[in-house]
Amino acid sequence: MPNQRNRRVAEQIRQELADILRREMKDPRVTGVTFTAVDVTHDLEHAKVWFTQFAGEHEAARQSLTRAAGFLRTELSQRMSLRTVPKLTFVYDASVERGAHLSELIDKAVAEDRKHHQDED
Repeated sequence: MPNQRNRRVAEQIRQELADILRREMKDPRVTGVTFTAVDVTHDLEHAKVWFTQFAGEHEAARQSLTRAAGFLRTELSQRMSLRTVPKLTFVYDASVERGAHLSELIDKAVAEDRKHHQDED
C-alpha cells in the first residue's frame, strides 16, 4: 500500500505531466491525452502513468509518450524537488472507454424498456 508521500508524489507527477503535455509537447499524436492516474513504486524508481485519449489512436499516443519519456523526466526534474525522477511507463486506461460503453448500453436498455411499456398501454 502506498504511503502518503508516494501518493503526493504520484499526484504531483500527474499534474506536472499534464502541464508539460499541454505547454511543451507539440506531437499531434498526443492530442487529447489525459493522465488519469500515476502509480509509483515504494522507492520512487518507477512510475506507471495511466492515460486515456478521446481522439486519435491510443497505441500511437503510447508510443509517442514512451519516446518522449526522457524529455518528460528532464522536465519533471526541473519542476519537482526529487533526488531521482522515476522512470516513466505509459499504460492506456480503458476504464473511461468501458464506462462510456456501459452508459450507452444502459441508455439503450432504458429506451427499450420505455418503448415496451408504451406498447403495452
